[in-house]
Amino acid sequence: MQINRLTQQIQFIIEIDQLKQVMRQTLLTDGSRRENSAEHSWHLAVMASVLAEYAPEGVDIFHAIKMLLIHDLVEIDAGDTFCYDVQANHSKAAREAQAALRLFGLLPANQGSELRSLWDEFEAGETPTAKFATALDRIQPLLHNQQNGGGTFRIHGIRREQVMKRLAPVETGAPELWPFVLQVIDDFVAAGYLKDDTALITQDFRVENY
Repeated sequence: MQINRLTQQIQFIIEIDQLKQVMRQTLLTDGSRRENSAEHSWHLAVMASVLAEYAPEGVDIFHAIKMLLIHDLVEIDAGDTFCYDVQANHSKAAREAQAALRLFGLLPANQGSELRSLWDEFEAGETPTAKFATALDRIQPLLHNQQNGGGTFRIHGIRREQVMKRLAPVETGAPELWPFVLQVIDDFVAAGYLKDDTALITQDFRVENY
């Protein structure tokens, strides 16, 4: 029985190595290449540790770290879905749920249930810990784009309102970090890395009423 348990655990460990091959849209901070999902998960886990002092009351940092390390494992089967790709996001939940069933099912029942519970909690985003983890997940790509000259924002012509909607969970999940996020977004607009629809509407109004 013990050997079978170990066999299942080793199988799972080998299987999740495939996350290193799942490429995200986000470029590395130096802009040299896209990051993979395993790198992203590691980066988030370290962020949770370093930024723990900004976590709201009720957040369990160790729990958040575990959550962040496994939250994207489903991308082994489902692939990474670009957050601003509206069409691809329609099927994202179904694809990832099916992936979770297979991947966590590789483990012994008690461990598989534990990791599936962590993944479900992150996806639901209702607990203080899940909200904090989600906030970090939204901030990390923003930091990359800040460092590499606009990154995916420039490549895909992303608008300010899209980024504000995407980053909105930071306001409740990590409120102490929200002013920093707003400043970074304003800096992006000023640098021309983000399209500002508000400015365009104001400009059109002025032209029409000249």
